[in-house]
Amino acid sequence: MADMTKRERVQAALAGKAVDRPPVAFWRHWPIDDQQPESLASRALDYQRRFDFDFIKAPPSHTYCYEDWGAKHMYRGKPSGDRDDLEFVIKRPEDWDRIEPVDVHRGSYGRALQCLRIILERRDPDVPVIYTLFDPLNMARYLSGDITFITHLRRHPERFERALAALTETCASFARAVVQEGGDGIFLSVHTASYEVMSEEEFRRLGRPSDLRVLQAAEKGWFNMLHVHGQHPMMGQVVDYPAQAINWHDRSAGPSLAEVAKVFPGAVVGGVEQYNLLHFGMPAEVETQVHDAVRQLGGRRLIVGAGCTYPLTVPEGNLIAARRATETAPHA
Repeated sequence: MADMTKRERVQAALAGKAVDRPPVAFWRHWPIDDQQPESLASRALDYQRRFDFDFIKAPPSHTYCYEDWGAKHMYRGKPSGDRDDLEFVIKRPEDWDRIEPVDVHRGSYGRALQCLRIILERRDPDVPVIYTLFDPLNMARYLSGDITFITHLRRHPERFERALAALTETCASFARAVVQEGGDGIFLSVHTASYEVMSEEEFRRLGRPSDLRVLQAAEKGWFNMLHVHGQHPMMGQVVDYPAQAINWHDRSAGPSLAEVAKVFPGAVVGGVEQYNLLHFGMPAEVETQVHDAVRQLGGRRLIVGAGCTYPLTVPEGNLIAARRATETAPHA
């Protein structure tokens, strides 16, 4: 088969067509650099080119999605590159009353759109770009912390749900803006479709409707990816979401790539375990996991990647091995 462009390769994988090799991309955080649009865009562009990945997942700090409501945070050296909250915005039930929709063209959302514009302007034309969003229900969790979040959700539902509607409106507006700016889609990171966080009934009632509204706002994007976070995912609650690709911790949490491909019509994204094997394993072990992922899917409907963001200290040699393995694995 003739060599494909990166865009052609990703589009073929999403459609279940034959590819010259499976598309591949990994993502990480860029602490400190992620606080300025220019520096974050430069890191994202350099990173994609250095490893010849097939698309750019713009990697902002998660704090951008709730900073405009007054959150304060700083980087304290977490191996993941995540920032720490210095104080939660929501402490008392009545604090939810202050949460209103924000203008996504200003503040931290405005800086995120500026970063996207820089990436789109400077990328190679055939490299797709998707921007990271976080599900509205988890935005509420970020604002309040795990214990206050679940307590207020259950004990003060009116206040909580009114604030959730404002967060959903903001997130959907940003998803729409990403596509309008020229982004190829969104990467919707859903943390609350997890038995670690809440019950299925709570997620169906609160999380699913808000997620669907965000995805509907991004419906003009051709490359919308759903990320299901956590070690106990509610896969059955999200596999019918209108996204073209789905990513989760397939190696550590399951189910397998092949199992999800039976019930999700788009491309599955993963195959490489990032916290242990990609971090501490040898290149040959990384290649083995990539080859196994290709075998599971017969080389189709697969985008090779990790289950989530990988630690900052992952050796570059293992990323090179993963990229190389997509060319040496037998595929359709």
